[in-house]
Amino acid sequence: MADLSITAAAIIPVAGFSLYQGTAGATITAGQVVYLDTTTNTVKLADNDATAATAVVQGIALHAALASQPLQVIIGGSLGMGAILTAGVFYYLSATAGGIAPVADLVSGKRVSLIGYASTTSNLVIQPINTAVTL
Repeated sequence: MADLSITAAAIIPVAGFSLYQGTAGATITAGQVVYLDTTTNTVKLADNDATAATAVVQGIALHAALASQPLQVIIGGSLGMGAILTAGVFYYLSATAGGIAPVADLVSGKRVSLIGYASTTSNLVIQPINTAVTL
C-alpha cells in the first residue's frame, strides 16, 4: 500500500475538534502530520523512521506554512481529509516525513505512532497514540 494522497485544499475540521496554535519550524503543507520540536518550540514534519522525537505525533496541519509562520494543528476530533479512506481502518505515521499510512505499511525498524481511524471514507478521527514501540 502507499501513503494517503491528500488534497491540501480539502483539509477541513468537521466536528468536535481541538486545535494547537504553533509556529512552523519548516515548510509544511495542509494535511501533513507534525510533531512538536521541544528544543526549538516549533512544529515540524513527523517521521516514523528518523529519531524517536520525530515519531511523536502532535496532530495534522490545517494549512500551509513556511518556517517561522503561525500554524494551526488539529490535535483531536474529526477531520475531512481530502483523501479516500477505508472506513474502520486505523492510520499511522509514515516513514515519509509528514505522511499518513495504513497499518499494512508499518514494517520492521519503524516506530508505531497511531494518528487515528477512518470513521467514513472521507473523515479521519484524530486520536494520536505515541507508543514508543519500534517494530
